[in-house]
Amino acid sequence: MKLSNFNFNLPEELLAEYPAENRDESRLMVIHRKTGEIEHRLFKDIIEYFDEGDVMVLNNTKVFPARLYGNKEKTGARIEVFLLRELNAEQRLWDVLVDPARKIRIGNKLYFGEDDSLVAEVIDNTTSRGRTLRFLYDGSYEEFRSKLVELGETPIPKYITRPVEEEDAERYQTIYAKEEGAVAAPTAGLHFSKHLMKRLEIKGINFAELTLHVGLGTFNPVEVEDLSKHKMDSEEAHISQETCDIVNNAKQKKFKVCAIGTTSMRALESSVSSSRTLNAFDGWTNKFIFPPYDFSIADCMVTNFHTPKSTLLMMISAFMGHDLMRKAYDEAVKEGYKFYSYGDAMLIL
Repeated sequence: MKLSNFNFNLPEELLAEYPAENRDESRLMVIHRKTGEIEHRLFKDIIEYFDEGDVMVLNNTKVFPARLYGNKEKTGARIEVFLLRELNAEQRLWDVLVDPARKIRIGNKLYFGEDDSLVAEVIDNTTSRGRTLRFLYDGSYEEFRSKLVELGETPIPKYITRPVEEEDAERYQTIYAKEEGAVAAPTAGLHFSKHLMKRLEIKGINFAELTLHVGLGTFNPVEVEDLSKHKMDSEEAHISQETCDIVNNAKQKKFKVCAIGTTSMRALESSVSSSRTLNAFDGWTNKFIFPPYDFSIADCMVTNFHTPKSTLLMMISAFMGHDLMRKAYDEAVKEGYKFYSYGDAMLIL
């Protein structure tokens, strides 16, 4: 498979600027891999496709308000700083992206907040837009983190052209988010409402949680035609023994195991034993899944509609078959499904 196999025409108006009014009333395309049948439903109808004993694997990562706006010393130029990951808690060192990058050099200081209550010094260049910042703040570590949250903005994707709104803080977060550390939401999970989760629970569907802190690397463009030469950024992942027991027990008893989102699928496939069972995991994964690929754990998945040439689309193609993926995406464009983070969902059975 080559990069060009994953290109398609996506009309701009199909990129979702806002989420559905109610989480579980976004549209749901249901795809049956064995027959190639495609159904058009609402997300809340997902309950009809699962039975008692089936398992849904959820990514419980929580999105951090990672986008800050500061001013450069002397010139006062407005600089966007996107927090990628904490490098050293004690020294308050962070990997960040800056925009515009050409203005930011080692030794520059940036001031944040109306009262300049937070200051950062640039101590290294990492990539063309990447920098390492040392935050200078007198309070405790907890106070420092609170300050970042206070000054930070919900990091909705750049394709959304409108300003960030108050409701984004809640809607760009799953209702089961617990473990803070992601800079982008695991978007397939955004469709679950409390009411739907309760209905699934009553029906006897089990939930297994794992954590994969989604980084911006997931959305990095693939720039090589030969996919085997693309390198994924590493993302931190944690899978508990309890989750392994729930998943492995379901597999043994031939119940469905459904990965909710590409991030859950990626975490699951990063820790497989030689007997194709799930192992506990605590570390980093840079696994890149593209066709052909033999999946070991989940036998169905929920995912949003992805953009052309994205690594997420490549994973979907590997899971459902390339021809069926093309058919489904042609149908999605024709039927006006909404794409990307706030878009509609797909259930692949």
